[in-house]
Amino acid sequence: MKFINLHTHAVSNTPNTISILNQYPHEFQEGFSNYSIGIHPWYIDEDRLASDLKMIKSKLSKKECIALGECGLDKRIDKIYSTQIAVFEAQLDLNSAFLKPVILHCVASFDQVIASKKNSGLSCPFILHGFSKNKQVATQLLKHDFYLSFGKYLLRNPELKNVFAEIPNEKIFLETDTMSESLEEVYTFAAQCKNISLEEMQSIVWKNYQRVFGG
Repeated sequence: MKFINLHTHAVSNTPNTISILNQYPHEFQEGFSNYSIGIHPWYIDEDRLASDLKMIKSKLSKKECIALGECGLDKRIDKIYSTQIAVFEAQLDLNSAFLKPVILHCVASFDQVIASKKNSGLSCPFILHGFSKNKQVATQLLKHDFYLSFGKYLLRNPELKNVFAEIPNEKIFLETDTMSESLEEVYTFAAQCKNISLEEMQSIVWKNYQRVFGG
């Protein structure tokens, strides 16, 4: 049983950890296993969109690529929202042939992400990374069968502790993303929030990883 890092931008060789390395098609690096690939809404470039989608399709067919993402929607950036939706849904369409789990970036776009998931008809798991919102949003996402991954906001936002405590264990992932704190710090704090041991938290996320990724 290992620690699972659902989403990270840093290469790690820690022997007791499985990390899902985030990759972007326009700067893809070969030689890594357990990576995800997707067009982040911040980095949409219509001039290279066709080549980015072609790269994603190619990598989704590889066993080393275990997820699509991070992809999604962000209403707080200077990118045309209709374009973001089109690019997000184009990636979901590509995944219809592979049904790999989807790791999501979502800012002020929960209703649309839910709608896009429904429209896609995909039966694969959808995981919202870096969850930072309230119980109402969490309940809405859980109702539509999303998984929720927690990291830096869990450590830094005291109000999120109570939200996390009520999330069903079978819907939890943990991550570091780009933060300086260690994955074990996240696990330790998450275990405290649930009033369980570190080993129990490790077992919960490990089982979720096996269920979602077949790892």
